[in-house]
Amino acid sequence: MNDSLGKGAIRLRRPLVIAGTASGAGKTAVAIGIMAALTRRGLKVAPFKVGPDYIDPGYHQAATGRAPRNLDTWLRDDAGMRENFLRGAAEADVSIIEGVMGLFDGRAGAGNAGSTAEAAVLLEGALVLVVDCARMSRSLAALLHGFATFDPAARLAGVILNNTGSDRHRAMLADAAAEAGVPVLGAIPRRPELKMESRHLGLVAAAETECGELIDNLAAAVEEGVDLERLLALAETLDYAWSDG
Repeated sequence: MNDSLGKGAIRLRRPLVIAGTASGAGKTAVAIGIMAALTRRGLKVAPFKVGPDYIDPGYHQAATGRAPRNLDTWLRDDAGMRENFLRGAAEADVSIIEGVMGLFDGRAGAGNAGSTAEAAVLLEGALVLVVDCARMSRSLAALLHGFATFDPAARLAGVILNNTGSDRHRAMLADAAAEAGVPVLGAIPRRPELKMESRHLGLVAAAETECGELIDNLAAAVEEGVDLERLLALAETLDYAWSDG
């Protein structure tokens, strides 16, 4: 919840930004699982999606019971996007932002415009990278090193290892992440009940599917495999400039 500091400022927890290495890495499933798991704890979770997507926010609402908001610097300028975030976060205990595509993917051309990285920097969010680890071990170190050093402004707070196999596989991945200097916040196992069905061109909305069981499964996987206390600790309190007019 917010603590107003008077005209011009508001005190909120920094958002947790769930990013992916690319589309298909599992960031939507992980973000939904985190939203649902924290909601189960009795927290008021404010859900957000980078970009104009209307499909994923339907799952966000089902997971949290709260109306989601889109964060888009194409349709709104930086100040407008920031205001939209602050209004959505003002009455929540914690804010979860699901990214779009890969962390640095945005509008055509150089720079971070329209990307998850841009949103994370503008909103001073804690960046959590989701990596599909199904077919890698030590190569994770090289991948994380690249994402962690590519843009110093978009600093990684940690990684969630998705699609992991055996305990031995997870141990190898943890060693690789340590080699890259990126904290491991959790690991999600490879299980058929955690797989989100393919959505042809993104035209199958959450309201049109039986998503309740999927959300329960994702929440349970997050509760089992992700250090939620450590994750929440990343959402430290900040003072944001605020003009409610």
